[in-house]
Amino acid sequence: MPLSKSRLHAVTDAGPAVRGLDLVHRPRRNRKTDWARRLVRESTLTVDDLIWPIFVMGGTASRAAIPSMPGVERLTVDEAVKAAEMAAKLKIPALAIFPYVDPARRDPTGSEALNDNNLVCQTLRAIKAAVPEIGLITDVALDPFTSHGHDGLLQDGRILNDETVEILVRQALVQAEAGADVIAPSDMMDGRVGAIRAGLDAAGYTDVQIMSYAAKYASAFYGPFRDAIGTAKTLSGDKRTYQMDPGNGLEAIREAALDVDEGADMLMVKPGLPYLDIVFRLKEAFGLPTFAYQVSGEYAMIEGAIRNGWVDGDRIVTESLVAFKRAGADGILTYFAPRVAQRLAEQG
Repeated sequence: MPLSKSRLHAVTDAGPAVRGLDLVHRPRRNRKTDWARRLVRESTLTVDDLIWPIFVMGGTASRAAIPSMPGVERLTVDEAVKAAEMAAKLKIPALAIFPYVDPARRDPTGSEALNDNNLVCQTLRAIKAAVPEIGLITDVALDPFTSHGHDGLLQDGRILNDETVEILVRQALVQAEAGADVIAPSDMMDGRVGAIRAGLDAAGYTDVQIMSYAAKYASAFYGPFRDAIGTAKTLSGDKRTYQMDPGNGLEAIREAALDVDEGADMLMVKPGLPYLDIVFRLKEAFGLPTFAYQVSGEYAMIEGAIRNGWVDGDRIVTESLVAFKRAGADGILTYFAPRVAQRLAEQG
């Protein structure tokens, strides 16, 4: 119903307050200019927040595309060294190394994980010799090395916990000896952080850090990663008896508390964006350096949308990573790391 002339004058004379506006509180004032937005920004992404996961394979001077992860490749050791040199120039603090193991070298017990000249160890030594200033993070789990694709020893359809932990300790020692700076157990066996810490300390590797996959969920977002390490077709069954149920949040607190008590230096949540609430909870509860892994499925969806022209690539990548920072993450493992680092460098 149109306002009468007298009513219209009354509203106008009364001012904005009559129309439900607050004359004192105007949040838009802090958004009015670029400098103001930058000045009050709560969460900022820098190159220091980035960890770049790379995949290594046998051979020399070659790269292999991973179709389900457009733009990501498996690298031979010499190519991994080149990637590390590029990362150092871009000031990316650390790389996380994952192997694609020749199927002929895989067996039910994952024995290749204990070979001190396996792909991971070769890569560690080569990068440390060429780029000693960059941090190297290694995955401790058996899935790249087992013929059945599980993270632990499999017996009659059941994953053996304690027997697996014994092997994981030996795997961690092999990696530490080869030059790993951070051991990152992703297996989700009970008690593995404490056992690895004790093993490292007893062997004299007291300065090697442990970044625990404290909350690793049994997620559908890992599919492209399993393509990358070659376990997608070999995995028998699923990993729900040791990875966490996606419906659980309090369980993540309990898992992280155990890892903290066992000597973890840093905590990780995996996957990332679907579990930002878990990142927030762990950071609030423990105050330890907390990281999130923007996993392969997250990467593939975003990169696929970028390549189809459906989204603004730079903006959506940055926004997704800032979300981790806003949730409390101190850093992010992301396949976008070199792209983001290059953009940040260009911005000065």
